[in-house]
Amino acid sequence: MRWLARVASALARPRTVLHVGRSTESRFIVTQDGGGRRFLQFDWGGPYQSVVGPGFPLRLELPYTRAVVAGLAFVATPRRILVVGVGGGALPMFLRAVFPGAHIDAVDTDAGMLDVARRYFGFHEDAVLRSHVTDGRRFIETPGPPYDVIILDAYGPRGLPRTLSTREFLLATRARLAPGGAVVSNVVRTPNPLFPSMVRTYQACFEQLYAFDVAETSNRILVALAHREKLPRAALKSRAERLARSRGVPFSLRALLARRLDDGPGPPGSEQPLLTDPKR
Repeated sequence: MRWLARVASALARPRTVLHVGRSTESRFIVTQDGGGRRFLQFDWGGPYQSVVGPGFPLRLELPYTRAVVAGLAFVATPRRILVVGVGGGALPMFLRAVFPGAHIDAVDTDAGMLDVARRYFGFHEDAVLRSHVTDGRRFIETPGPPYDVIILDAYGPRGLPRTLSTREFLLATRARLAPGGAVVSNVVRTPNPLFPSMVRTYQACFEQLYAFDVAETSNRILVALAHREKLPRAALKSRAERLARSRGVPFSLRALLARRLDDGPGPPGSEQPLLTDPKR
């Protein structure tokens, strides 16, 4: 079992426990290894929510976070970015370093989690990076300025909340996109019986849907676009390469996009039910 493998790995390479606290739903743990890297996870043996090497915001230790960044190649020049789900703050800190002229809003439902991100992972707000303690769905559904990129990465101890996967939520998210913008979503294929319906719901709500795998994980990155104009695959990979080179990104965005990049992914046809809000 995967969680047993994580426990065995942790025992083989012991880490110092820095903090044990509770979120609104579960216990969360902060540990540090001999190299100074800090790890955030829900419960012992749970998946890592963030891994940060203090002082190295461009490193992005977790493979799925690097893959999320590759999705930004679908947008020419991100000027406003929304991140739903902060964790240890690795993604917002990376984006602030790579796009210093962009405005970044980071939303998390748990004030305690944001405090941990500040105390242990170097996360801090400034004139271009602002945090908001509120439900991600409520933030998106509240009228406000549009975003060039909306990143959905709001995982809790029980996975991605269903309320952030429904048709109603995705249509509200689409409405907050600027022209030419993209929604980049981190989803898990297994164990996730709702994955086929999640993909089908994205397909129903957006004009284009792309996806690519994250190596050695069950994560899949979905990139949803509200416009019909397609960027040739070669041009997309060239844009990713230019982005990495011009911003000093220390990993290959082009290679990440090349990993099983699919146009219109997931089970085809309408037999998969759409995820919708419960009727009131």
